[in-house]
Amino acid sequence: MHDHDSSHPAELWLTGSATAGLFVALVDTFLTPLGFAAGVGLVVVYAAAGLPAAWTAMVALFRERILDIDLLMVIAAGAAAMVGATLEGAVLLVLFSIAGTLEHRAMGRARRAVEALMALRPETALRETAAGVEEVPVSDVRPGDRLILRPGARVPVDGRIVAGEGSLDESTITGESLPVSKGVGALVQEATVNLDAVLTMQVERALGESTVARMIQMVTEAQATKAPSERFSDWFGQRYTWAVLGGAILAYGAMRLWGLDNQVALYRAATLLVAASPCAVVISVPAAILSALSSAARGGVLFKGGAAMENLARVKTFAFDKTGTLTTGRADVQSIVVLTGDEPALLSLLAGVEAQSEHPIAAAIRREATARGLVLAPILDVRSTPSEGIIGRDDLGEVWAGNPRLAARMGADLTLPALAGLQRASQTVVYLGRGNHLIGAVSVADTARPSSAQGIAALRAAGVSRIVMMTGDRSPVAQRIAQELGVTDVHADLLPGDKVTLVDRLAKDGAVAFVGDGVNDAAALARADVGIAMGAAGSEVALQAADVALLAEDMGRLAAAYRLSRRTARIIRQNLIFAIGAMVVLVTGGLFFELPLPLAVIGHEGGTLLVVLNGLRLLWDPIRTT
Repeated sequence: MHDHDSSHPAELWLTGSATAGLFVALVDTFLTPLGFAAGVGLVVVYAAAGLPAAWTAMVALFRERILDIDLLMVIAAGAAAMVGATLEGAVLLVLFSIAGTLEHRAMGRARRAVEALMALRPETALRETAAGVEEVPVSDVRPGDRLILRPGARVPVDGRIVAGEGSLDESTITGESLPVSKGVGALVQEATVNLDAVLTMQVERALGESTVARMIQMVTEAQATKAPSERFSDWFGQRYTWAVLGGAILAYGAMRLWGLDNQVALYRAATLLVAASPCAVVISVPAAILSALSSAARGGVLFKGGAAMENLARVKTFAFDKTGTLTTGRADVQSIVVLTGDEPALLSLLAGVEAQSEHPIAAAIRREATARGLVLAPILDVRSTPSEGIIGRDDLGEVWAGNPRLAARMGADLTLPALAGLQRASQTVVYLGRGNHLIGAVSVADTARPSSAQGIAALRAAGVSRIVMMTGDRSPVAQRIAQELGVTDVHADLLPGDKVTLVDRLAKDGAVAFVGDGVNDAAALARADVGIAMGAAGSEVALQAADVALLAEDMGRLAAAYRLSRRTARIIRQNLIFAIGAMVVLVTGGLFFELPLPLAVIGHEGGTLLVVLNGLRLLWDPIRTT
């Protein structure tokens, strides 16, 4: 249990030398009664494995006032050598050194899984200048620069597309497996891959503030932020190590008082030191937490630390914001009723009227017309009437589009049987007419994300007992979406402050996770036991306020993250129970039975490696949505 983070080549070399020395000593001991070669081998072991451990222990003791577990091992090996059990002491040092090296390599692997993100960053970019296109280091790129993205090239920094249209592979950032189509105005993120077209992008963020930089920073901070059970294992390790040292000295004194020979008492005390060392307890939690954090980051889910991971595992109530979280946050045309003419003519005319409006409903109608390949009818003299709609003029005269208020003012009859179905649905209806004559109507609504229903079902299957929907939207709209998704607990017409109050109330019955898109939900995200931001790859606010950030707008990943957190909590429990249990067995053997030192060594180091490997299983438990 050394103090450094990952295995260094020197550590590998020292461990290799100590292992070779032990091999020579063992072979020579079996062939001759402790010959010269065995002596040399043992000196190599004590020098290569004992001295570095002693140095680490002394630095920790005098510089940081920490009693390191390395010190226990060194004292135990020294005591073994003093009573003539030099070979047993050597076995202890070599196994301790091997366990430490393997553990550091394993923990380093968990960290490197995230640092691999660094390798995704391209080193150069093609910058557009007055003189032409030049290749420059990415570090020289500044916000406002225009860059050319060739097919197959990685996006060097965050920005927006200003020319061209094509597909991008965003799997490295969001974990989204399918290519995403992007056009002018769309956000592109660093390290995503431009697949099939030449695109021009404008840089929005400097390299140090881009998506990958923030991901690396978040995961690095997360790994430095200790989870409650990690703090427990540290606290336990520190205090317990003192107790072990004191206990071994007391046990030695007691055995001497009982009349045991000095050699025997010292040997038994050394065995007790090894048996009682809390290596496995101290390492069991970080091994699991680091692996889970790395696994989650590769799947596009960022936890702000082990505490967020542990808290998510305790959650029984999930509260969801509706717009932009359970729904796409984008209105789409749902149905069309034609009273005069045909659908293409109605859509072309309506989209022409709405072409002048910035309203999301107008955008939905324009998108539908464009998707059908229709040409927008030319409309002149357009004027907007606030909260009602738009009035304009074409070749045939005045034409208007708007809500029931505008239709009533124009004298149109909205009681026609053909319109009854539209009006009953909890959707926004836009009417199109000339004077008091109604041409037709279109219903527009925000639709549920394709992944929402499966995501909610997966959360229920994973053990979530209560799912609540919160929205500032009207109740009929909220009920329609809730019905689609199978959610029965719905709260509508809420202000942002009401969401916080509601989260407060839900928290009285246990841990609550609030899931929002992070833009207007910052207060509720911060108040919940676990704040989860959806589609946070580009949202600064969400990354700040949330404990967990889902980089993709995919509800399936939320259920996968919840399952991972539950599995991590289970593995931590297994590790702690096993580590403490193994220690109790070894200590009992050392105190009341004549436990041989080599057996204590194998039990101690074997237990430590087992809990590390058990924790590392989480590295191969990627965030999957199926």
